[in-house]
Amino acid sequence: MWPQLYEWFALFIKWFHVICGIAWIGASFYFAWLDNSLETPPKWKQDKGIKGDLWSVHGGGFYEIAKYKVGPEQMPEKLHWFKWEAYTTWITGSTLMIWMYYFNAQAYLIDPRVMELSSAQAISLGVLGILLGVVVYEGLLRSPLSKSKAAFVGAIIVFGGLFFYGFTHIFSGRGAFIHMGALIGSIMVNNVFHKIIPGQHKMVAQVAAGEEVDPAPGLEGKRRSIHNNYFTLPVIFLMISNHYPMIYQHPASWLVGLLIMVISAYIRHYFNLKHSGQQKPDVLVYGGTAMFLLAIVISWQATEKMPTATTLEKAPAAESQTLTADAAPQQIAQHIIAKRCSSCHSATPTDDVFKAAPSGVQFDNWQDIERWKSHIITRAVDNGDMPFMNKTQMTDEERQELKQALSQIQ
Repeated sequence: MWPQLYEWFALFIKWFHVICGIAWIGASFYFAWLDNSLETPPKWKQDKGIKGDLWSVHGGGFYEIAKYKVGPEQMPEKLHWFKWEAYTTWITGSTLMIWMYYFNAQAYLIDPRVMELSSAQAISLGVLGILLGVVVYEGLLRSPLSKSKAAFVGAIIVFGGLFFYGFTHIFSGRGAFIHMGALIGSIMVNNVFHKIIPGQHKMVAQVAAGEEVDPAPGLEGKRRSIHNNYFTLPVIFLMISNHYPMIYQHPASWLVGLLIMVISAYIRHYFNLKHSGQQKPDVLVYGGTAMFLLAIVISWQATEKMPTATTLEKAPAAESQTLTADAAPQQIAQHIIAKRCSSCHSATPTDDVFKAAPSGVQFDNWQDIERWKSHIITRAVDNGDMPFMNKTQMTDEERQELKQALSQIQ
C-alpha cells in the first residue's frame, strides 16, 4: 500500500505546486504588463500624486487602475498584498523536491555513473548548492557589476553556467535540472521575502504615519521584481525538463539547459518591450530561431548516435535466451527486463517511438536495475502501466515472476 500512497502524495503536492506557480507567475506577468502599459494621467490625477493610469475591460466589467508616484495621502482600510503566491509556490516546490528527490535519492538524485555519493552526501550538496547560489546572487546585486545592465546580465549567465555545470557533474540528469530550478526559485522567493515585501511594509507604515515616503525600498523592490519576471520562463522550463531526457541526458546537458534559459529570458524581453510600447519583433524572431536551431542540433546529434542495424545484430536477442529451472532471482529479473523493458529503457533504445530512455531510466546493467527496483515493481506489477501500452507484451506471469525475483534481492 505504501508505494501507492507515496504516488498519491506526490500527485497532490505537484498539483498544489502547479496551482501556486500559476498564481505567482500569472501575477508577475500581469503586473509587468500593467507597469509597462500605464499611460500619462490627466492633470487632476497628477495633482493627486498619480503617476499613471489605465482602463481595461474583462469579464463583463470596466476597470480603472491608477498607480501613485510614491503613495496615497491616506492609507485605505483594505490593502491587497501579493506574497503568498510566491511563498506557497516555494513551500510546495521544496516539499515536492524533498519527497521525490531526497526521500528517493538513490533513484532520482544519485547517478553512480556521474558521482558515487551516499544519500546524505547528495542531499547536503544539493541544499548547500542552493544556499550558495542565493548568496552569490545577493553578492552580485551589491557589486559594481549591478550598475551596468549588460555586465550584470553577463555575470548572471556565467554564474548560472557554473552552477549548472557543477550540478550536472554531481547529480543525475534529472537531479541536476531540478536543483537548478530550485536555485532560481529560491532566488525569486528570496527577492520577495527579503526585499520586495519588507520594502512595501516600510512604505505602508510611512503613509499610515503621514511621513514622507522614502522611494528607495520601492525602487529596490521594483528592480528585483523585474529580475523575477525574467526568471519566470527559465524556471518553468527547468520544472518541466524532467519529462524530456533528450535534454537532461545530453552529454552537455548543462550547456543545453543554460542556452534554453538564456533564450527564453530573451523571448520574455520581447513581451516586456511590447507592453511598454516598443515594437521589436526581431527579438522574438531571433529568440524563436535560436530555440529552433538548438532543437535541430540536439535532434541531429541524437540521430547520429542511434544504434545501427549492424550493432543491433551483434547483441544477443533477449527472446532467444533461456533460463534454467534453478536460475537465481537476479538472472530471472534481468532476463524479463531485457526481454520486455530494455527496448525503451536503455542508453541505446531500439523502440520505434522512444529514442531516448523515458525519464532517463535505463536498465543496461544490474546496478541500474537495483536503483529502480522499487519503482519497477510499482509500475510494472502493482500499477501494471509499464511497459507502455504493453508494447512488448509482458504477461501477467512475467510480472509476478519479476516482482518475486526483485523482492528476494536485498
